[in-house]
Amino acid sequence: MRLPETARLVLTLGIAGTLSGVTIVSTYRLTLPRIQANQAAALERAVLEVLPGGTSMQRLVWGEHGLAPAATGAEGGDSVYGGYDAAGGFVGYAIPAAGAGFQDTIRLIYGYDPGRRRIVGMEVLESRETPGLGDRIFKDPEFVAEFRDLAVEPRVALVKGHGEGPNEVDAITGATISSQAVVRILGQANEAWLPRLPPAAEAPPLPPPQERRPVHPGGERGGPVPGGRAGEGR
Repeated sequence: MRLPETARLVLTLGIAGTLSGVTIVSTYRLTLPRIQANQAAALERAVLEVLPGGTSMQRLVWGEHGLAPAATGAEGGDSVYGGYDAAGGFVGYAIPAAGAGFQDTIRLIYGYDPGRRRIVGMEVLESRETPGLGDRIFKDPEFVAEFRDLAVEPRVALVKGHGEGPNEVDAITGATISSQAVVRILGQANEAWLPRLPPAAEAPPLPPPQERRPVHPGGERGGPVPGGRAGEGR
């Protein structure tokens, strides 16, 4: 029996939609392991970049018993990353943080040396700040360099002009809002994390290689995201 024109059209669209859905799901499942591996590799590069001297890392999760390696089964809760040198010695914490920028959410990660109470590196993981202005928070080497030896006490401060204090960061001309956002994000993360982080001598040790679990990036994604509209400049 010949189907009516409308029924044939509905059947054709239904078959096409089903095939498209199966293709999309299959492609996602096939590429997911590679995507996760690339995200984990990007995160590891960022952690070791903001922790000078670090060659290995592990995820550390905050739970009812304090800070513990994710490898022990503590998977839930807020997390930071511990960095370790070639001999397995602890070098510092890498703290992921995020907050509102001029355009959208800025995600970053920064290194913290608990012995010296200093920020020792900062890298923007994701940003949609204005090209040519706000994107200088990760493209301007002078601005990024200010976070390689930055005191956290009394708190990180943004100044216009040349800041001479050990806790001061110079604002980027024409991108003050984005500069303020980075400093504000750091300040909020410091308030949340620094009281909870053990000193270096009490930091969780790096487990043997056979006991380590793969790093799961979670919300931390590698690589700034291009985009944005012109008009920051304050």
